[in-house]
Amino acid sequence: MKFSITWLKDHLETEASLQEITDTLNAIGLEVEGVEDPSETLAGFKVAKVLTAKKHPDADKLQVLTVDTGEGDPLQVVCGAPNARAGMKGVLGLPGAVVPANGMELKKSAIRGVESNGMMCSVRELELGDEHDGIIELPEDASVGHSFADYQGSSPIIDVAITPNRPDCMGVYGIARDLAAAGLGTLKPIAMPEFEASGDCPVEIRTDDPEGCPAFYGRVITGVKNGPSPDWLQQRLKSAGQRPISLLVDLTNYLMLAFGRPAHVYDLAKLSGAVVARRAKDGEQVLALNEKTYTLDESMVVIADESQVHDIAGIMGGENSGVQDDTTDVLLEIAYFDPPRIGVTGRKLGLASDARTRFERGVDPAFLEDGLDILTGLIVELAGGSASEAVRAGVPPMAPKVVLFDTDLTAKLGGVDVPADEQRRILESLDFTVDANWNVTCPLRRHDIEGPADLVEEVVRIHGLDKVESVALPRMDGVARPTATPQQQMERKLRRAAAGSGLDEAVTWSFLPEHAAAHFTATDDLWRLDNPISEDMKVMRPSLIPGLLIAAKRNADRGAGASRLFELGRRYFRGKNGMSDERATLGIVLTGEKVQRGWASGKSVMYDAYDAKAAALSLLEAAGAPADKLMVMGEAGEQFHPGQSATLRLGPKQVLARFGMLHPATLKAFDMDGPVAAVELFLDAIPAKKAPKGPVSFARPGFTPPALQAVTRDFAFLVPADLPAEDLLKAVRGSDKANITAARVFDLFTGEGVPEGKKSLAIEVTLQPQEKSYKDADLKAIADNVVAAATKLGAELRG
Repeated sequence: MKFSITWLKDHLETEASLQEITDTLNAIGLEVEGVEDPSETLAGFKVAKVLTAKKHPDADKLQVLTVDTGEGDPLQVVCGAPNARAGMKGVLGLPGAVVPANGMELKKSAIRGVESNGMMCSVRELELGDEHDGIIELPEDASVGHSFADYQGSSPIIDVAITPNRPDCMGVYGIARDLAAAGLGTLKPIAMPEFEASGDCPVEIRTDDPEGCPAFYGRVITGVKNGPSPDWLQQRLKSAGQRPISLLVDLTNYLMLAFGRPAHVYDLAKLSGAVVARRAKDGEQVLALNEKTYTLDESMVVIADESQVHDIAGIMGGENSGVQDDTTDVLLEIAYFDPPRIGVTGRKLGLASDARTRFERGVDPAFLEDGLDILTGLIVELAGGSASEAVRAGVPPMAPKVVLFDTDLTAKLGGVDVPADEQRRILESLDFTVDANWNVTCPLRRHDIEGPADLVEEVVRIHGLDKVESVALPRMDGVARPTATPQQQMERKLRRAAAGSGLDEAVTWSFLPEHAAAHFTATDDLWRLDNPISEDMKVMRPSLIPGLLIAAKRNADRGAGASRLFELGRRYFRGKNGMSDERATLGIVLTGEKVQRGWASGKSVMYDAYDAKAAALSLLEAAGAPADKLMVMGEAGEQFHPGQSATLRLGPKQVLARFGMLHPATLKAFDMDGPVAAVELFLDAIPAKKAPKGPVSFARPGFTPPALQAVTRDFAFLVPADLPAEDLLKAVRGSDKANITAARVFDLFTGEGVPEGKKSLAIEVTLQPQEKSYKDADLKAIADNVVAAATKLGAELRG
């Protein structure tokens, strides 16, 4: 929320400096997001008088002015404004000044051959309004040579972040109240404008929805004259970032920004019959002030007359009953609406406004009467007219909340000692009523106060959040215990291992476009959001691969030749009882060239399924999975190429990972150029390590190298062409676990000499003697075991 220091001092009697005000706002929990000083923006602009105005010798629409700046010789300025003339006073931008509207720095220059020493400025160029037909004309009493910022009375503007639980500070008066409570000045009483009300209100006002609109106050003012607002009002609205529209509209905005009380003014001539707060009918429509038509339903509260809906209650008025320059009779509306209902309506319609922001957080139900009188008095004072008596339909919620407070809680919960008398003073300065037994009656505007802890917050923040000292938490003796869970420890290891292998970590959205998510799971299983941040992010991801594909596609579109991306996150599914089911997963996508072409490597090499398999096995091992016991099986999913993909399993049903090349249909769905390899590790399927029995030792066991040198033996087998090499390796390793420590394939051959339907696999087997060296008989026995195990798979030892 923005406001000027001048506006603040309308309500706060203080001599505090700008720095003291901003420091105090931060100390009491009203965070200052920024300070704008218009005097800095308008530096270099002065009040000047035009002495002479002559036609430009080389341009019909330009004039050459002689301008008095109040010091030194008059300056020559070329000007194209039609209202520039001798004797007038205006605003001169000197060389070096920066025009606020476009950021242009003024310089001494020649315009059509005539030297110009600055620029006479218009309202739009100084961002003081929309007028740009001519230059600014100042009154005769304007002092030549003075800074225009000082002449205009420019005041620094403070931008404060108001948290959702503090709607009472969504008006300048509420902020002034907090500053006064913090000792920065004295809160001024609200100046109630005087007016005389006479005669009954000619319009019937009622509320037919006491739940959605408990109270609806209003009155008619006849004979008003609408038009531009006075300067003081326009300056205050502009400091808040509001564009002045007309006097009647500006006064309703002023009431909202000054006191946090939204209101609305209707053109009485455009209404017919009674004006009623009621529920909308399904399918009713209203043309709002933003010139958009909204379709309503019966859960929404509206203000309507006998013919149509005129107002989406608490959010935005209607175009058909808005006031115009020729409006002479008006109906004022000030109401109290149910906050949750306003929030639901705004979200359904996708409609935000300053009024909604205040109503859905809760306005002061006790300020309806005063708010109506302030608005009425200001209209009568500035626009003229005669006010009728007020109509009060319904009753706002007026039951105050009473909280029993213990002053010792301030030290216990807030961490700061505040004397009881000072706590009482703080609460009473914020309009809380405190009796002798510390029963605290809360003002009706403080919807955020629910219990003693909230009163502690009020005391501590007004006392000063900066006075709460930092205190270290108590620490146990000895070595700190680890706080990370086994799952967190595993994920940390995986991140380091993935990054160490050359992969780049990506962090993608947990939300996906529906078409992307549907490609990786059944449509009925998608977890859809009721209130997505956009249509492209309305489904929770069932896989990490789509998000990585979208990221890789974005990289490729920007010229990246290859992407090696991984992400560790969660997949989401619709679980039992409609609850979300989250599963820890690591995804990898490999696109582009693995090896670029070069004189040493020759042609470029693309990623393939074996790269995906290697990454999967490496990371599963880092995660603690028994990589040597894994089975390679098919059924990676329809998103993968059926002949170039597989799964890694512990047993037939326990899938730990899937890997391989993505199917061309998948690549087409994501507009990707292939080939693309992908991996998905299902971390929730990795069996947890068994807890050690007995006392735990964190010392690593010492490494003792074998006393005897290892021996290798090579075997070449003819095997069926469809036999996975891993099956043969497992059989060989298991043939003599006491002696065989490793086995690997070092050659694959098909062709001449190999029967059709067969392939030749050459395996190197590593043997490790333990207590004594192998003899020929020992090696023969081991070899026989290897051949026997291989034979069971249909293998035949080659001669």
